[in-house]
Amino acid sequence: MRTDVAALTRLRGAKDWIDAHYADPVDVTELAAVAGWSRAHFLRLFAAAYGETPGAYLTRRRIERAQDLLRSANLTVTEICLLVGFTSLGTFSRRFTELVGSSPTEYRAEARSAGAPPVPGCYLMMWTRPGPKTRLSDKPADGDRG
Repeated sequence: MRTDVAALTRLRGAKDWIDAHYADPVDVTELAAVAGWSRAHFLRLFAAAYGETPGAYLTRRRIERAQDLLRSANLTVTEICLLVGFTSLGTFSRRFTELVGSSPTEYRAEARSAGAPPVPGCYLMMWTRPGPKTRLSDKPADGDRG
């Protein structure tokens, strides 16, 4: 079987796009356009290459990010649900429980009993807020620091 490197490169581009935009509404037709194929062809190739559909991959990435936030941030489950791209708390909780094996609240309790205290939500929001874009040329050189 011949590996089509160009096709894998295009699929990787679509997968990277999902990773970068996991919290946004993702349309499979748009993803197919990113890869340069029809919707149906893209779905078949993605599933063959990665063993799951783009929708399943997106859901898994959102749940993984939610797990990280549940372990580390002092945000409500609803806030985390919305931050990772779900629009329904019920759907988020159901999918989380299906994939992780415990509810978001149970997962948080287990993680907090075994780990470090969470980062306050206000700091997390401040750190993740987009700031002014800076160029490398705007940064002071090593010898320019006062």
